[in-house]
Amino acid sequence: MTTVKAFAAHDAGGVFAPYSYDLPQIKDDEVDIAVEYCGLCHSDYSMWRNEWGRTEYPFVGGHEVVGRVKAKGAGVTGLDIGQRVGLGWYSRSDLTSCESIGGDHNLSPGNEGTIIGRHGGFADTVRCQSLWALPLPDKLSVEAAGPLFCGGITVFNPLVQFDVKPTDKVGVVGIGGLGHLALQFLNKWGCEVTAFTSSESKTAEAKALGAHATLDSRDPASWKAAYGKFDLLLVAVAVDLEWGKLARTLAPKGRLHIVGIPPSPVALHAAQLMPGQLSYSSSPLGAPATTMKMLDFCARHGISAQIEVFPMSQLNEAMQHLHEGKARYRVVLKNDIS
Repeated sequence: MTTVKAFAAHDAGGVFAPYSYDLPQIKDDEVDIAVEYCGLCHSDYSMWRNEWGRTEYPFVGGHEVVGRVKAKGAGVTGLDIGQRVGLGWYSRSDLTSCESIGGDHNLSPGNEGTIIGRHGGFADTVRCQSLWALPLPDKLSVEAAGPLFCGGITVFNPLVQFDVKPTDKVGVVGIGGLGHLALQFLNKWGCEVTAFTSSESKTAEAKALGAHATLDSRDPASWKAAYGKFDLLLVAVAVDLEWGKLARTLAPKGRLHIVGIPPSPVALHAAQLMPGQLSYSSSPLGAPATTMKMLDFCARHGISAQIEVFPMSQLNEAMQHLHEGKARYRVVLKNDIS
């Protein structure tokens, strides 16, 4: 039996405090990861506050884990003790489902989330099915790699799923934790990239990250110039927007794709989509194979999350920093649990 030291909140929005629990005997297909770093995602915040009605307390969040394999089940192959791996939103899949057999493990019914109904990476150890513990390429920063396993794959997956082409014109709405990675991916993918932003201070940053142009969302002339332009519009914010206005910026057969989770239903009329044969879609994180492709792509092109590092013992301060919108652009916790 393994005793885990962690930080847990005992009610919605409660203070994170030291917490210990025991893991049962490891299963044949599982690995234990000694946590070195863990990204802090807005989904951790939503789960902590029980915004989705799915949280069980005490709550140990954390699903952007980087660490080393410290134990493995008898049936685990392809991973060695001491090997550095990453773990994201999913921690277990049914390998007999049609989706998993077809390679879409992320779409398999009944997938187990790393922080849903179990404890995550705000701890010294986290356990998962070995399928989801993915080897980290040597060229990637250990400190900054965690956010790739959630934020990164969230914006990379649509490029693969929808066969985005280097000739495509793509708009990215929201230059934050997701958007700043999307700009880097799309630029190296070969696309013409436009960043939508309402913050003048982010214009230079967006271009440094890979945007070829920016659209000032407060400027009617900027909107008018963009009408009918984009093959893909990637919405990377979790806020309500003027969806019809955004749809007008799509070229014929263009796609409005949402990877954030707006609080209200998305209001789009069929009459806004039908004339241009436009599509509206969304997607979850990617399958293990897609995530590994993303990691290799990042290593090849030097793509990395921009991070701010907090000791894990300052989790409450880090969560407040995230809530206040001060993160530039991802918060990472360094394990300092003694």
